[in-house]
Amino acid sequence: MTMLIKEANIKPACCFAGPRPQSLPLGFDEENAGCLRLKQVLKEQAVYLIEALGVTHFISGVDLGVGQFAAEIVLDLKRDYPEITLECVIPCEDQAAKWTIAQRDRYFSIVERCDKETLLQRHYTKDCIKKEKEYMVKQSNYVLAVWNGKPGGAGNILAFARTLGKTVILIDPNTFEVRTDSNKH
Repeated sequence: MTMLIKEANIKPACCFAGPRPQSLPLGFDEENAGCLRLKQVLKEQAVYLIEALGVTHFISGVDLGVGQFAAEIVLDLKRDYPEITLECVIPCEDQAAKWTIAQRDRYFSIVERCDKETLLQRHYTKDCIKKEKEYMVKQSNYVLAVWNGKPGGAGNILAFARTLGKTVILIDPNTFEVRTDSNKH
């Protein structure tokens, strides 16, 4: 008996990880030269992922800071790379409930323009953000992360990504140095 194996239509994917603005050296000031530089480096890495590694699907949690920066960069890149898609992963329906009006408006604007919206659960629980990050990592080949090397949320997610053999691209939020950690386990 002969078996035919169809080539799967698997699209390389990348998710984003990084701290909230209050944990970044630049804080909430997006006009700060450091923030502008961080966004530029994120964009350069996204273009590299598209052009050199064939990534066509990006996944963001749309959280304040890196999540929103990255999602907006992908939406802007769709003009030059119409084949790319953005999936917004929502950990719970009330993710943005305690944000300012401007923060919520930005969040909903991003979600309205994404290609796929994935709601993981209806209500907030203590572990819903962890579930969101784990979902994003599991769906991805690459993790593009802004991380200062300190223990905590982003560090935990990167450790999880490494255990799954994901390639992690790290951007230092202080120096903007980029390094790839393809530490496969």
